[in-house]
Amino acid sequence: MKIIIADDSAIVRAILEQNLTSYSDINIIASVSNGKRLINAIKEECPDAIISDSDMPELEGISTLVSLAQEHSIPICILTEGKAEAEKNHPYSVCLFEKPALNSYTNDFFDSLVEKLRSLIQIECSPSSAASKNAAEDSCASAGFKILCIGASTGGPTAVSEVLKKLGEDFPLPILYTQHIEIGADKMMAEWFCSVCPNIKIKIAEDGEEAKAGTVYMSPADKHLVIDHVKHNGNPVLSLSDEEPERFLRPAVNKLFRSAASHYGRACLAIILTGMGMDGAEGCKKICEEGGWTIAEDKSTCVVFGMPAAAIEMGGAREILPRPQIPNRILNLVRKK
Repeated sequence: MKIIIADDSAIVRAILEQNLTSYSDINIIASVSNGKRLINAIKEECPDAIISDSDMPELEGISTLVSLAQEHSIPICILTEGKAEAEKNHPYSVCLFEKPALNSYTNDFFDSLVEKLRSLIQIECSPSSAASKNAAEDSCASAGFKILCIGASTGGPTAVSEVLKKLGEDFPLPILYTQHIEIGADKMMAEWFCSVCPNIKIKIAEDGEEAKAGTVYMSPADKHLVIDHVKHNGNPVLSLSDEEPERFLRPAVNKLFRSAASHYGRACLAIILTGMGMDGAEGCKKICEEGGWTIAEDKSTCVVFGMPAAAIEMGGAREILPRPQIPNRILNLVRKK
């Protein structure tokens, strides 16, 4: 869970951050001291939830926080002064917690707070909730992913191997992978992947072959990897293209992602990892426009925060996650029923 903390007290922010980071599923992505900075952080960081003091400078009380939660479809836990305020009724995406005194923050308080955050995020993402009826959340909640696409460049082999190793055995989708690579280095890279990722089959893609579940098909050097057509069983038939480089790149992540978006629409799942430049951003946006789901690697774990940043800026990232969280998120998405 990506959390923003908002409180005008630096001491309170430090207490919250130090205690919450001990929970494995909590990632504090911003800590701000006033309402203006909170609004900017929401726009820049795309949090899963917010923890905020009820009386923030440059915000007009709880009603403004409630409006903020509704406007951005983000759950908010508001720390309030006194029990009476905490008993008021508010929308499902807002919860009020009595704020402890500085010397009264306990493990029980943080356990309760984290549990409430988890439940709020689940409610917010539930397809049955009124606020989750938009296209992005419907796509996230769908059970129909049929293809996983991966794009990377600088730092990519290590990043991709870390993701693949945690996908386990018998991954239920074909995986198509475009990596910027020098001519002559592709075979050695494929062999390296096989040695470090024994849980999954990895090979260089061949023209005209059918991609099957549980196998990673890597673009060869100096060839665009695209999907020619999809068979009745849902598997893609691959094509290797000698078309002109895109933005001086062949293979290009954009080529693969646009192709997957065109053939699979909302059934397409893609991740864009560390890399220099803008390749993949347009493809990510195309996948989103077709109803698919995209995950961009967070800056905190990128070797070069170029390709993911471009996808985020272009509006092509449904989620932004640090690398260690990406494999479990992929597994959760493809296993949804």
